[in-house]
Amino acid sequence: MILKAIRKTRVYEDIVTQLKDLIAGGKLRPGDQLPPERELSETFKVSRASVREAIRALESMGFLDTKQGEGTYIASSVETLLASLPSTLFQRRDFLLQVFEARKILEPAIAALAAERAALEEVAQLETILTEQARQITEGETGVEADTRFHSTLAEAAKNGVLLKLNDAIVDSLRETRERSLQTRGRPARSLAGHREILQAIQTRNPARAREAMLDHLEAIEHNVLKLQAEEQKERESDTPAAVSVGAGGDLSTKEI
Repeated sequence: MILKAIRKTRVYEDIVTQLKDLIAGGKLRPGDQLPPERELSETFKVSRASVREAIRALESMGFLDTKQGEGTYIASSVETLLASLPSTLFQRRDFLLQVFEARKILEPAIAALAAERAALEEVAQLETILTEQARQITEGETGVEADTRFHSTLAEAAKNGVLLKLNDAIVDSLRETRERSLQTRGRPARSLAGHREILQAIQTRNPARAREAMLDHLEAIEHNVLKLQAEEQKERESDTPAAVSVGAGGDLSTKEI
C-alpha cells in the first residue's frame, strides 16, 4: 500500500481522497484492515486528529467500518462501495471491462432464475415496463428510466435477495454510463429489442433461452459503451493542449495535460 505525505491546508480531506483512490483502484479491498491511527499519522505526516477526522468522514460515507477493540476495516458492503465510487472511475476502460465481466456473470443467471420463478403478476409488470419503454422511445426519449426498471424488476422476479442487492448496486452505479449509451443513435430501439427477447424467454419459461438472450443483450451494450468511450477519449485527446513541465533531473519537457 503506497501512501503519500499530505501538504495541503485541508488535511483530512486529502487523507480521505487518497484512501478513496486506493479503494477505487483495488489496492484496498473490502475486509482489509487499515493501519493503526499512529502509523497512519506518521505515514501521512499529519496529526492524529486529522487522521481521526478523515476516518470519521469515511465511516459516514460508508467506506469504513470501525470495530471497537479490533480496528478499522474497509466496508464489506458492495452496494456502498459501488455507489460511492467516483464517477470518473467509470470512464476508465479497465474498470468498465471489469463491471461488464461481473454483469455477464450475474445477470444471465438472474434472467434464467426469473424464467423459472417469476410470478404471473411480475411477468405482467415486465410487459408493462416494456410498453412504457416503447412509448418513451417513440416520443424521442432514451427510455433510460424504463430500462433501469426492467433490470431491477427482473432481479426481483429471480427471488434471490443476495442477487437482488448485487444487481441493484451495479445498476445504480452505471446510471450515468447507461444514459450516455442510450443517447447513441439507434441504441434505445436495440435495447428495447433485447429486452423483448429476454421477456419472451421468461413468458415461455425457458431459462436457457433467457440466459442466452441476456448475455447477447449485455454484449451489445458493452460493445456500444466501449466504442463510445473510445470516441470520447479520442476527442478529449485531440482538444488537449501541450504544457511545459519539469522532468526528472530538472529538465524541461512537454507533455499532454
